[in-house]
Amino acid sequence: MAFAALWRAQQPALLRYLRVIVGDTAEDVASETWLQTAKALRDFSGTPAGFRVWLFTIARNRAIDERRRVRRRPEEPRDLVERELPGAHPDVANEVIQRSETDWALSVIATLPKDQAEAVTLRVVAGLDVAQTAQVLGKRPGAVRIAAMRGLRRLAEHAEVKTRRADSRPPLDLQSPRTEGV
Repeated sequence: MAFAALWRAQQPALLRYLRVIVGDTAEDVASETWLQTAKALRDFSGTPAGFRVWLFTIARNRAIDERRRVRRRPEEPRDLVERELPGAHPDVANEVIQRSETDWALSVIATLPKDQAEAVTLRVVAGLDVAQTAQVLGKRPGAVRIAAMRGLRRLAEHAEVKTRRADSRPPLDLQSPRTEGV
């Protein structure tokens, strides 16, 4: 019962982090992370914050393993066509998720250099503090601060971010008459 509560509390942030780091294989890597976590949970002792650091460290190690596996044995993805799956219907929920703001933001973060993407994702998306992020990444807190700051600055200058920011501003209507005293 307690493990299920841990999973429910941590899985969304873990999955968002892994989407930035390993892309489409995030769910597989998350599954491997939870499997290893379940096997080693009885050996863990610490605080809830310590558990988050431990969990994200495991996830990062699994992500590194996945990137190595892909480099050693690259696979050519092949999209299944509906006619290949009898009775298959488009998954409307999946389409909505793929178009969500979160997915867009994660895809933009994924364009950052690896160290900046990890620092921004762990700090902003997963909600870890600088010390915890440094522990997960095996870096000094100062290096994490710099990587996160540089990543956030790059994101602020990213063309897609600027476009969305401009599109979200209400247009100035300089031609409409002003009502005074209302």
